[in-house]
Amino acid sequence: MSKYLLNKFLYTVDRDAVLVERYREDPSGTVEWWETEYANRILNCPDGESSTWLKFDEAERAALVSHDYPALFDLGAHPFLTLTLFIAMFERDYDEPLGFQLEYARRLSDRKLPYPDIAT
Repeated sequence: MSKYLLNKFLYTVDRDAVLVERYREDPSGTVEWWETEYANRILNCPDGESSTWLKFDEAERAALVSHDYPALFDLGAHPFLTLTLFIAMFERDYDEPLGFQLEYARRLSDRKLPYPDIAT
């Protein structure tokens, strides 16, 4: 398990409107594509600089593909990164103000302190 890789995915997808839409519409394809193309790129380094060992484990991949943010939270993904990305993807599906944020809070309401460690 790599909290770093989960958070890197959430961070990079959230900062690109095209990737946000791609992830919303085709989560499996986006996760597979991102893992192949971006997982081993080193952030803030020139193209060509990369590692070779980073990949999602099955639990991480399943949570990402199913948009299962409670599972991502349990795996140690940073809650701010999951919240901002999923707001961008799903807020439009709710009629009431703060609709998705309230759903997010409801679905995570059974989590008790201490929360999973989010250090990478």
